[in-house]
Amino acid sequence: MKRIPHDPSGEPDPLRALTLDQLRRRTSMKWRTYPADVLPLWVAEMDVPLAEPVVRAVTDALALGDTGYPAGTAYAEALAAFAEKRWGWDDLAVERTAIVPDVMLGIVEMLKLVTGPGDAVIVNSPVYPPFYHFVAHMDRRVVEAPLGADLRIDLDVLEETFRRAVTGGRRAAHLLCSPHNPTGTVHTAEELSAVAALADRHGVRVVVDEIHAPLTAAGAGFVPYLSVPGAENGLSLMSASKAWNLAGLKAALAIAGPAAAADLARLPEEVSHGPSHLGVIAHTAALTDGTAWLDALLTGLDDNRRLLAALLAEHLPDITHRPGEATYLAWLDCRALGLGDDPAEVFLERGRVALNSGIPFGTGGAGHVRLNLATSPEVITEGVRRMAAALN
Repeated sequence: MKRIPHDPSGEPDPLRALTLDQLRRRTSMKWRTYPADVLPLWVAEMDVPLAEPVVRAVTDALALGDTGYPAGTAYAEALAAFAEKRWGWDDLAVERTAIVPDVMLGIVEMLKLVTGPGDAVIVNSPVYPPFYHFVAHMDRRVVEAPLGADLRIDLDVLEETFRRAVTGGRRAAHLLCSPHNPTGTVHTAEELSAVAALADRHGVRVVVDEIHAPLTAAGAGFVPYLSVPGAENGLSLMSASKAWNLAGLKAALAIAGPAAAADLARLPEEVSHGPSHLGVIAHTAALTDGTAWLDALLTGLDDNRRLLAALLAEHLPDITHRPGEATYLAWLDCRALGLGDDPAEVFLERGRVALNSGIPFGTGGAGHVRLNLATSPEVITEGVRRMAAALN
């Protein structure tokens, strides 16, 4: 597939636009969960102003009173055009899409289509904690196929897990995170094709969370799962939410491969009532007119990855860190520090910096923390300083 990588856009880095005082005026989860003396580097919110095309689209809708129910295919058309330009994927069929409230609720609905109560849902741990919570809540069994030591999919482990999951004729699904959260790993076309082949061999359905897809580092190439051979009966969830910081403007798209169209057609009509019309407007504007802003963000994130690596080498050399190829999250192995299974608790209590504990990410998470890089270089520098001070 021919793809266009991100290039310097000429727009200012949005990660450098807001001061700490401005950010502390926000009322969202990131900035209101902890006391004011805690530096929040945890939940996946970005410290950025919104892209101007998004602000303009939502403001225009509000001025018109255009705040009803979502309709039409503009969001899917915008994503299809973005996917073709960015990833060289020219087979995102608008007629095989459905608007859902957000990616996790969309995942729940897709899993309901292809599994039943008590069936296994395989995840590659350590992985995004809501995978565990939502799957358990819908009365499915979470079964782990841990990543390898290189933080990539272990195909031998995955095949054995698939084999066990379908024993006795049970249905099973593989809930794949691509790019992977928390490691930032970008799965290759070869890896995804191998997953598809294993799933076909064992009768496992693949549902893939691709919410971080637009957030790839320079030199990394995201590959949509539905674009690889053998993935025709896969189901994907995509959104502009993470890349443009739109979590509070709810909207996402479920996308079916050609052989899964009939499954998607069984999606209950009431699911379409959940997305926000303003969310659909915002996401559509982001994908259509917000790409220059995104490119400036991606350049800033590349800078922040290099900054974090340098700061850790200087101040916390015992932390093992592999800069991610995607997302704005950093997965830090703190086991050599001797802080126990939950170093995030130590960094919070002694250093007043909030990070995500690795424990809820499942097997492979103990002794790790997840750090949010989507902030200013000054905040990252202060965060690492506080982490280092917590060890003294």
